Amino acid sequence: MHRTKVRIVEDALDANDTIARANRADFDRAGVTVVNLMSAPGAGKTALLERVAGDVPGARVGVLEGDVQGSMDAERLAALHVPVTQLNTEPSFGGECHLDANMVRSALDALPLQEIDLLVIENVGNLVCPAEFKVGEDVRVMVSSVTEGEDKPLKYPLMFRTCDLVLVNKIDLLPHLDYDLDRFLYNLDQVNPGAQRLLVSARTGDGIEAWRQWLADLAARTGERALL
Repeated sequence: MHRTKVRIVEDALDANDTIARANRADFDRAGVTVVNLMSAPGAGKTALLERVAGDVPGARVGVLEGDVQGSMDAERLAALHVPVTQLNTEPSFGGECHLDANMVRSALDALPLQEIDLLVIENVGNLVCPAEFKVGEDVRVMVSSVTEGEDKPLKYPLMFRTCDLVLVNKIDLLPHLDYDLDRFLYNLDQVNPGAQRLLVSARTGDGIEAWRQWLADLAARTGERALL
């Protein structure tokens, strides 16, 4: 029985990967770089996007906003006059705690791919499920708030292990917390040695220019690759 359950999970992930490759092919044809942005609820994904989405040098940004229900985050980002497409998992997918490749594929027709260079898929807030499902992204970015504690890389290793960049957010709160930043970075290196990391604050703007430039460099590298 246990082996049967494992086989079902493996089959589901294989099917997801097949659709993710199809998504990736569509994004490549459109010349669009894709970021899968993940975090726990409340870590600050939307706030960090608000800081940069309207002004990434050399790249037109669009957002696919994933939520279980509602469109509050999408409305915040749309106010920046960037293309935003809402994708709720509750009506059609039973309130899933993540986006998978098929959900993203269902939204492709609503995405203005010809009008953007960089698509940020803001995944549903969760530290477990989003890490297991590719959606057709080029890179994965993880936001970890200092309010979550230093132990999260050890408790949720897959999420941190699969990321290309970790944004350590809300560093303005460090003087008010019993939080050891060095311990967090050490724990991060235990599960993802040498992982890129940026220390940021969406509230004060610390580190935001480096975050913006990281996105600009990513879009430029992908664009150069497409010309080869």
